[in-house]
Amino acid sequence: MTKILVIRFSSIGDIVLTSPVLRCIKEQLPNVELHVLTKKQNSNLYSTNSHVDFVHEWGEENHLVLADLKMANFDYVIDLHKNLRTSKIKSHLRKESFSFPKLNVQKWLYVNFKWNLMPDVHIVDRYFEAVKPLGVKNDEKGIDFRIKIDFVSFSKRFPGHEKYIAVAIGAQFATKRMPAEKMAEVLKGISHPIVIVGGPDDREEADKIKKLLPNQNINNTCGGLSIHESAQVVKDAQLLITNDTGMMHIAAAFDLPIVSIWGNTVADLGMYPYRPQAPDSFTIHEVKGLKCRPCSKIGYAKCPKKHFKCMMDQDVMGIKAQIELFLLK
Repeated sequence: MTKILVIRFSSIGDIVLTSPVLRCIKEQLPNVELHVLTKKQNSNLYSTNSHVDFVHEWGEENHLVLADLKMANFDYVIDLHKNLRTSKIKSHLRKESFSFPKLNVQKWLYVNFKWNLMPDVHIVDRYFEAVKPLGVKNDEKGIDFRIKIDFVSFSKRFPGHEKYIAVAIGAQFATKRMPAEKMAEVLKGISHPIVIVGGPDDREEADKIKKLLPNQNINNTCGGLSIHESAQVVKDAQLLITNDTGMMHIAAAFDLPIVSIWGNTVADLGMYPYRPQAPDSFTIHEVKGLKCRPCSKIGYAKCPKKHFKCMMDQDVMGIKAQIELFLLK
């Protein structure tokens, strides 16, 4: 038996984007026992993946985790995070390892000098560079995300919601989130019920949207559902409107249109929705031509330039028109 360890600590979107690699390792290599090392708070994202045999949680008593990893006696280590911490882990395990091209220099040049030297390659395809030495190839089947709940669909729990639109308003950094006032402009006049998903920190913004649109049927589930329950809500929706966030990547596993709205980050960094078999099932909405964009590869707590034009100058009518087009299909 061949034993392989895949390392990816965070974040939600990055972890979801490793699923094609895990599937192809398991399906293309004979007699493989596949382990994953991730942060404890993200282990539930791997626990439903049928291709993963063991999940190791990083975060507490890591000396014991390292001892368990050492005892597992892996044949190969696949590093899909590639930072100082993973380098130390690989050094401790002393096994043959492979990593992907992280392109930190190209990202730095893009963010700091706006020189776009990034290849036109999705990060999933760059992940596959790490397993190429093992003979593993991309099967082009897209994202896997299995929901770990017996969750009654939103439409059954709330009569009248047989057809609704899901809106993911969260993101780790504020400069990746469309402000409530602007999102309310996008949602204004939509006849379908709207279900907003997000974490506890997003509840206040969702309430603002509801108050700005008092005559529309808007349900705020932020903070009230687990990540898997929110995924089920998105899966059952007619379409998803989303910032550049983890739920966007989870939604790519489902057969629904995605309207993605981008602030300070850019799709050129290779983190757009991954649907190799359906590239026309999502759209990217961004303010092009801003000299300050991208200002970061991840985001900030507030706009460094204080104008937040990457969100405030979004083409609301263009976004609304795309929503209507998807709903008509």
